[in-house]
Amino acid sequence: MAHSAKYRVPFRRRREGKTNYRSRLKLLLSRKPRFVVRKTLNHIIGQVILYNEKGDEVVVSAHSKELEKLGYKGHCGNTCSAYLTGLLLGKKAMKEGYDEGVLDIGLQGSSKGSSVFAFLKGVLDAGVYIPHGEYVIPEEDRIYGHHIKEYAEMLKEEDEEKYKQQFSKYLEKGLNPENLPEHVEEIKNKILQL
Repeated sequence: MAHSAKYRVPFRRRREGKTNYRSRLKLLLSRKPRFVVRKTLNHIIGQVILYNEKGDEVVVSAHSKELEKLGYKGHCGNTCSAYLTGLLLGKKAMKEGYDEGVLDIGLQGSSKGSSVFAFLKGVLDAGVYIPHGEYVIPEEDRIYGHHIKEYAEMLKEEDEEKYKQQFSKYLEKGLNPENLPEHVEEIKNKILQL
């Protein structure tokens, strides 16, 4: 069987679909700290990472689980928690002296108004400078969870049983979904006072 002499095996992380080396190189060439955001179904993870030849170095990190310690009772994987996690990471980064950087969203899609950009808005509100286009940032109503509030109100009127089922985790923690915008504002103020 003949082999092509020009074929080159891609790096392992590229083969596994974990790293896009072209975009990584562009971010590293900026020579600025990377504000990395990663999303799971139930959590948002943010880190400030510096390049090091021996391996990237995480200097600051924030996890949406930390919001629960501040009294947050909402879902830890939605737009509201992404914003609050970004704000928390931004505050921590500013304390450590990282006041500018670049956003690294990895292989996640970059849809306008997504929770990745809600995270970015949180970092920006903490005072960190990150180059961005204003059009990608979600609207304030979405960041504060007004869409969840409206849906909860509508569902409560139409079908009380479905409302209790849909928002069972909120209700278990003692938060009415209709009060989510005020709750987000309360947690935001707590983070700003850290």
